[in-house]
Amino acid sequence: MTQEKDKGMVITDDRNSPDEVYFDLSNYLAERKALVETALDRSLPVKYPERIYEAMRYSLLAGGKRLRPILCLATCEMTGGTQDMAMPTACALEMVHTMSLVHDDLPAMDNDDYRRGKLTNHKVYGDDVAILAGDGLLAYAFEHIAVETHNVPASQLLQVVARLGRAVGAAGLVGGQVVDLESEGKSDITLETLHFIHTHKTAALLEASVVCGAILAGASLEDQDRLSRYAQNIGLAFQIVDDILDITESQEVLGKTAGKDLKAQKATYPSLWGLEESKRQAAQLIEAAQAELMPFGTLARPLNAIAEFIIRRHY
Repeated sequence: MTQEKDKGMVITDDRNSPDEVYFDLSNYLAERKALVETALDRSLPVKYPERIYEAMRYSLLAGGKRLRPILCLATCEMTGGTQDMAMPTACALEMVHTMSLVHDDLPAMDNDDYRRGKLTNHKVYGDDVAILAGDGLLAYAFEHIAVETHNVPASQLLQVVARLGRAVGAAGLVGGQVVDLESEGKSDITLETLHFIHTHKTAALLEASVVCGAILAGASLEDQDRLSRYAQNIGLAFQIVDDILDITESQEVLGKTAGKDLKAQKATYPSLWGLEESKRQAAQLIEAAQAELMPFGTLARPLNAIAEFIIRRHY
């Protein structure tokens, strides 16, 4: 078995093993991203009042890895579902994620000027329209799931809506953001508080992305729990890597302002653990996540490879 590096990803090349089939993560991500981009573009046409729809589309179609929708699609397919039944929820997840970025960049929050290599929404449309664009994306996400999902029992669809609502609300993303804001500038932030922030602010939506895909496919509760643990682990690893990259990479590489955590005097994993220990902790989380996928066998290749991708971004 060999490994090859491709633009920051580690892709396992199993072509030398008779029991394994080579999985090309780079192509997989590119193909799924193209499908998601097309679906997102179709999901939100411009109509009157044009300005709000243009603002919503500006951030929704600004690019990015599309990791959350890809995780939803991959999990649904792995557990016996189809792309078609998962795509509306996949798009909704990206709408919710985009809303969180638009609001996070506002002057009242992180006050950032760049996102995904472009001016942030409020820099183009103003604070007022940016707030409303985020609100519009959040509301439309739930409408899109309810209206556009087909061939999924209503009981499962209700679970998806409830799961996503919890992930984005005070019990999830919003709660994590509040504690994050309250912690800025404080020198006594504990590891427990930092974990709370990021299991809610970052990992909750990643977990919803994975588990919603499984729910749509009718996966068992046992499998949903296993996938929930997988997602929690990759979500926390994702944040640790983000904290590392904020220190080690440039704005050109990140597509957003570099070093902003340090300027805001935010507690981060490197500030508590140091860089090397942060890398080790992230690697342990990915190992634990991949262990949860073992019962799925070769069907879990995409999720295994995505976990590797998270830990290998740019370092």
